[in-house]
Amino acid sequence: MKTKVKKVSDARTEITVTLDAKDLKAASEKALEKLAKEIHVEGFRKGKVPTEVAKKFIPENDLNAETADIAVRTTIMAAFAENSKQPLVVPNVNITKYVPGETLEYSAAADILPEVKLGDYKKLGVKKAEVKIAEKDIQGVLENLASSFAEKKVTKRAAKLTDEVVIDFTGKKDGKAFDGGSAKDYKLTLGSKTFIPGFEEGIVDHEPGDKFELELTFPKDYGVKDLAGKKTVFEVLLKQVNEVVKPEINDDLAKKCGPFKDLKALKDDIKKNLTAQTEHQNLENYKNDLVEALVKKSTVAAPEILIDDQMRMLKDDVARNAASMGLSFEDYIERAGETKESWEKKAREVSEQRVKGSLVLQNLALAEKITVSDDLVAAKIAELKDVYKNSPEAIKSLKDPNVKMDIKNRMVIEKTLDYLVKVNK
Repeated sequence: MKTKVKKVSDARTEITVTLDAKDLKAASEKALEKLAKEIHVEGFRKGKVPTEVAKKFIPENDLNAETADIAVRTTIMAAFAENSKQPLVVPNVNITKYVPGETLEYSAAADILPEVKLGDYKKLGVKKAEVKIAEKDIQGVLENLASSFAEKKVTKRAAKLTDEVVIDFTGKKDGKAFDGGSAKDYKLTLGSKTFIPGFEEGIVDHEPGDKFELELTFPKDYGVKDLAGKKTVFEVLLKQVNEVVKPEINDDLAKKCGPFKDLKALKDDIKKNLTAQTEHQNLENYKNDLVEALVKKSTVAAPEILIDDQMRMLKDDVARNAASMGLSFEDYIERAGETKESWEKKAREVSEQRVKGSLVLQNLALAEKITVSDDLVAAKIAELKDVYKNSPEAIKSLKDPNVKMDIKNRMVIEKTLDYLVKVNK
């Protein structure tokens, strides 16, 4: 077997393979054995016909075609391996020359695992953000806690900001009700900015029982294309006004929130939790920044097939979120202010960056001989089994060798990220 390599791109290779008479003889013998088992010859049971007898009954064209097929299948991966190339999918084959018994030539093209030239991963020049918890952050949590203990009292007075109102409303554009613009017995906290500008403010000063109209214009950047920048009319019935009475933020509130003797103890606990949450988020952001910096310093190409796989996963995630809200994928991205084209463009950029990040981390793991023991993998799988103990389908999937390999690869990547953090302190 002779091979000739052509570089189509950094992530795609085409190999021309030439087989001689010796290669074809071996393939022909295998083809004859296979076809002999499939024919019927009088005096012999099917599958028991000797090859020397079967050859007389097998059409020459069938034998030649099967020989060519076996010759390609048995040499194609060896051709890539011989040239240190790892195809990511089954290569596309095109037979360019075939003289039965003498020679066969074919070309095989495929996206390959690209070569990666790592940059200096110990001097990436990335800094981790410091943890800074401001008094306003603590106060924000206290306000939320106070709101959770708030009492609501029905009042007959006119509505004001901070009140909760119960309303029926119908939104119309050009005199016709539009999708998602109507509700009954809807509870709305005035000042929460849940609705478009002007809606909540328009309810202020109205009394229970009032029917009124609000002429409003949707923001130009509103997520639903058909409503963005459009003038609308909302017919509103104010059915009830609830005054929201929040408790004072003091020692009594602290005692209601848990085993805290006073407000200072509660604030200290809030600060501790906010610090831990922020530290965790900063570390995750730092890891992402390190990978991004390493990709920029390295030479790495992203194969199309891997980018496509990532894009499919991104779309599946969006589709699941959309379904949970009773929306189609198209409606979901439209509400987010995206078109199919703009979403795909952004998704492709994200996917390409993820693929490159994965490739540089895999190569870093190889360079530093970073591995994970089978015992640790087994412990992780045992942990997952406990988490998913009520899901027979998930438990079954954990027995799949491919799933186990995926778990191990993820653990190696996490360990590699930890190494990257360590050497860039």
